[in-house]
Amino acid sequence: MAKPTTEKFHQMVLEVETDTPGTYAKICGITGRTVNRSLNVQETEVPGDCDDESVPSEIQIDPQALTVTVNGTAVWASQSHGMMMDWLYLKQRKNIRVGHLNAAVGDTEYESGPAYLVTVNDSAQKAEGAVTREIEIRFDGTPTRTDKA
Repeated sequence: MAKPTTEKFHQMVLEVETDTPGTYAKICGITGRTVNRSLNVQETEVPGDCDDESVPSEIQIDPQALTVTVNGTAVWASQSHGMMMDWLYLKQRKNIRVGHLNAAVGDTEYESGPAYLVTVNDSAQKAEGAVTREIEIRFDGTPTRTDKA
């Protein structure tokens, strides 16, 4: 049996489009990231048998919308602080992309699209060094998937 091909931290990237359209840059200070993909569903209870009401009902699910969020942990970095504060406070819609650079040819390499920075939490501890930051970015709609060539 073959060993799995894995992906390293530096191969799973989060990038934000710069002021130059089509040019993306990483957010300075990021030390961890998590991509959450969640399909919202509508549940409906359906009778198990029309003639025999003693038969338990079944749950039917109907897919609704896909929600994709990116959570990040970071150390506070002056190189990205201004951009992130503007993104949040000015309620900017920025193009982002999440890359899986070790994807196989033909598999999804990038998920991209417009997104909002919806959470920025900064934390400082007296006994510790650097200020830490947690962020949440939410795609506005379903991201576009681009396969690796």
